Amino acid sequence: MAKLILVPTPIGNLGDITIRAIETLKEVDLVLAEDTRTSSKLFKHYDISTHLQAHHMHNEHKTAEQYADRIANGESIALISDAGTPSISDPGFLLVRTCIEKGVDVECLPGATAFVPALAISGLPSDRFIFEGFLPHKKGRKKRLEALVEESRTIVFYESPYRVRKSIDQFIEVFGEDRKAAVVREISKIYETANRGSLLELKQQIESKELVEKGEFVIVVAGKEK
Repeated sequence: MAKLILVPTPIGNLGDITIRAIETLKEVDLVLAEDTRTSSKLFKHYDISTHLQAHHMHNEHKTAEQYADRIANGESIALISDAGTPSISDPGFLLVRTCIEKGVDVECLPGATAFVPALAISGLPSDRFIFEGFLPHKKGRKKRLEALVEESRTIVFYESPYRVRKSIDQFIEVFGEDRKAAVVREISKIYETANRGSLLELKQQIESKELVEKGEFVIVVAGKEK
């Protein structure tokens, strides 16, 4: 049956993809990819010959309707991001919503996403948590953090290497230097690291280069103690 299928792709090690994901990518009529150059490496590794087409934040507003109509007319289309699960801090939401509005079936395969392993190895409570993803680069950044001051659940953020130092400084300003946290870097890759401690200790580790400012980061911050 024609449908939109969200397919998670490896966030590091290519072996992290599921057998079902590979089979799906081989069977659908078309695969929409965030960056076809990145995805072509995965396709080559697993001998996937399905046609790839770009679908990213710069064109999804123009093409979501078109792809939803194609599925409604009988095509099966898979959506992938560069790494992880589509629509989780990646393009995908708009196409999913458009398909649902048109009565098109949507399915998401289980698979890789960065915040789950980071939360699991953080050493912080994982029974209740909230996922904040990427903070705004400039406007609204501090306001969004201040809204979390009284949050008692563990808080999970994504951050780029270019802003991780700024984020830690802002977390100290808003949450206090003693708040427990973990910074997990390069999940599922050769240089995966996990640094844990107070926000002040993590700041000192960055300044001493114990915590390298390279790669993709997940920052896990403890909630406020009741």
